[in-house]
Amino acid sequence: MTPVELSRTVLGAVRRAVDDGVLDVAVPERVKVTAPGPGGCGDYATNIALQLARPAGQPSLHVAEILRTRLAASDGVRDVVVTGPGFLNITLGGAAGVDLVAEILRRGPRYGFVDEPSGEVAYLRAPCEVRAVVVMDVVGRLLRSQGVGVRTSCEGGVLEGEWITVLGVPGCGDEGVPGPGASSAGHVIQPVPAPASPLHLGRDAGRWALLHPAGHDRPRISDEHLVQREGNPLFRVRYAHARIRALSRIAADLGFRAEPGPIEPDGDPAHPAGAPAHPTGAPTPRPPHPLHHPLADHPRVLAQAAAHRAPDRLARHLVSVADAVLPLLPAVLPRGAEKPSATHRARLALAEAAGAVLAGGLSLLGIDAPEHL
Repeated sequence: MTPVELSRTVLGAVRRAVDDGVLDVAVPERVKVTAPGPGGCGDYATNIALQLARPAGQPSLHVAEILRTRLAASDGVRDVVVTGPGFLNITLGGAAGVDLVAEILRRGPRYGFVDEPSGEVAYLRAPCEVRAVVVMDVVGRLLRSQGVGVRTSCEGGVLEGEWITVLGVPGCGDEGVPGPGASSAGHVIQPVPAPASPLHLGRDAGRWALLHPAGHDRPRISDEHLVQREGNPLFRVRYAHARIRALSRIAADLGFRAEPGPIEPDGDPAHPAGAPAHPTGAPTPRPPHPLHHPLADHPRVLAQAAAHRAPDRLARHLVSVADAVLPLLPAVLPRGAEKPSATHRARLALAEAAGAVLAGGLSLLGIDAPEHL
């Protein structure tokens, strides 16, 4: 169950409570679910009970208990615990993480893409400035990934040839890219201009330098984007993908492949064994792997990055995926005389799911996802 699906499940619980006459509120259009905060537990948490308490004229803890009983009966939900003033902490069924990994591996780099066209067409315009043109190109890719048709145009000049050959932006006259002045309607892409040309950085680092900062931030055009070290977020993202591909090749040589399954945390530095008991005395379910949240959140990030014309959201999300998967990688392969086990296959599947998200996200940014680095 993804965060989007869980949000719908929580909304369904609210609707049932309203239909049963125990809550007298307007059902909200959406419910936000997040990772549990301090003092929370489970896989996800929501503050919907606190939001509804005042319009319902009831204490938030009472509203939370009403929703808890209905949520706990929902398919895919294993447990719901109320904490604090009325936060609902939701633990999904034991197969939720396994199903997520299987779904990502099935979809590959297109995980998070919308399969059916929406029928909507977005018209994008940008000044003939290198950052604006690159951002417009990526916004177009993001919108297409969400089923939206895209038409773009550049204004106030002609694209420089090196922007096309080095940075890979589409040239005027390409299909779906009308020339200057083709349309005065639509959304104007106008981030803070680049202070210098990024061409000397090459395609990958040049694009990252323009895309990683938010549109209202001034990008830094420097060789720091080329340095292969942990402090360079582009390096961490591309290195994580290359390491995952290398692990898949080594696993094939050892005679095993990825198979989604539950991950036993013993020996996994990213997923320590054991969990403290909940303050109520109830046993606390084993927490999800740190990778599950960013992987499950990927479709939402793509949709929001497209809707807000903000490719920086995707770039930062890829950094969070890379930072979550890197601690897992040393535990993927058997060590010494150890034989490949179901846990090794499950860890490899989780790593490959992260690799698919990284590959798909980098492709949308127009950046290479390397097999070797």
